[in-house]
Amino acid sequence: MKGQLIYVMGPSGAGKDSLLAWLRNHLPAEASVHWARRTITRPVRSGDEQHHSVDAQAFQRLCDTQAFAFDWEANGLRYGVRHVELAPLDAGCRVIVNGSRAYLSQALIRFPELEVIHVTASVDTLRARLLARGRETPAAVEARIERALAFQAPAGAIEVYNDGSLEDAGLQFLRAFHRG
Repeated sequence: MKGQLIYVMGPSGAGKDSLLAWLRNHLPAEASVHWARRTITRPVRSGDEQHHSVDAQAFQRLCDTQAFAFDWEANGLRYGVRHVELAPLDAGCRVIVNGSRAYLSQALIRFPELEVIHVTASVDTLRARLLARGRETPAAVEARIERALAFQAPAGAIEVYNDGSLEDAGLQFLRAFHRG
């Protein structure tokens, strides 16, 4: 692998997707970055990340044919990153994967040299953002908060705190990106 694999993860409500969008808009054109597109068992909705939408049966067929470099299940959905999405590594590109905390240990087994960026926020910020989304009951929000508190980022992971403005967190992210 000539390039650098960057694995970005964080709890729901940390603003990971917003930060990834911010980074896309603030990286210089010559940055040589490939944004790994995920395959998800969820329809594409306005405002969502751009992903390959498939049903559960199609996802399983892709698993059966070993199409994925990474695949996991979270929050009732299945996610995968196809091998072809990592191919730019061979050309020396940086590849950014929007990953899962629960899958990180398996990702590190497959790619021990990957750079881990953990996007997080305070408990109060996570709770406020999750409740504002209105997609889950307060009990489900608290369960997500408990999972976030239980997670320990591995040694060497870069922490990006997203409690303030998106630009402040984005600049942290950009500094971390340039260190790698």
